[in-house]
Amino acid sequence: MNDPVFLLIGLGVAGYFAWLWRADLLANRAAKGAPSSLLPGALPATSRAIAIGVLGAVLLVAVETWGELRLGVAGEQTEITWLFALYSVFAAAIIEELVFRGYLVVEGKGRAALLWGAAGASVAFALAHPHLWKWEDGALTWHFDLKAWFSTGCLFIGSLWFYACRFGPWNKNGSLLPCFTAHAAKNLAVVAVKAAQGFVVGLWS
Repeated sequence: MNDPVFLLIGLGVAGYFAWLWRADLLANRAAKGAPSSLLPGALPATSRAIAIGVLGAVLLVAVETWGELRLGVAGEQTEITWLFALYSVFAAAIIEELVFRGYLVVEGKGRAALLWGAAGASVAFALAHPHLWKWEDGALTWHFDLKAWFSTGCLFIGSLWFYACRFGPWNKNGSLLPCFTAHAAKNLAVVAVKAAQGFVVGLWS
């Protein structure tokens, strides 16, 4: 997770796709006809939509932190480097939102299909994060303790919130911008909590 080569590559990939997405956004703003984009959700969003996304994301981190303290599992967090913190705030927010809230959506088949699709993709999103499982020393190990289940559940709820940021009534255009900012704010809040609790160690290793 803290491999500096992987993290630097991820930052570069995220920067490239952020540049492409911004170019699509600017083109759509200038277009007089129907928007056309290579990347999904490249449409403007109101400051209200962005603020709702950010506030909701920070509230989720506050609830998660409170839950960890109440359950007595706050000390079981993994350590991260400052390079990983940068990756999580910028690269993860861009890449994961493009994939899950951009491409892994069911549109044009009704509200129920959209909601079930978001729920299914959120399960995949939560399970993709290494809490219930870990790849260590060339072997896959499973972890079904309380902390693993709690963190996975919080990821599932967070993913549902990011889908709400994309398709909620306050985001009329279905822009991904509130998703990017909400995800970045959530990860930044997680980094702040980890730093306060002593789990951010070293610059890159």
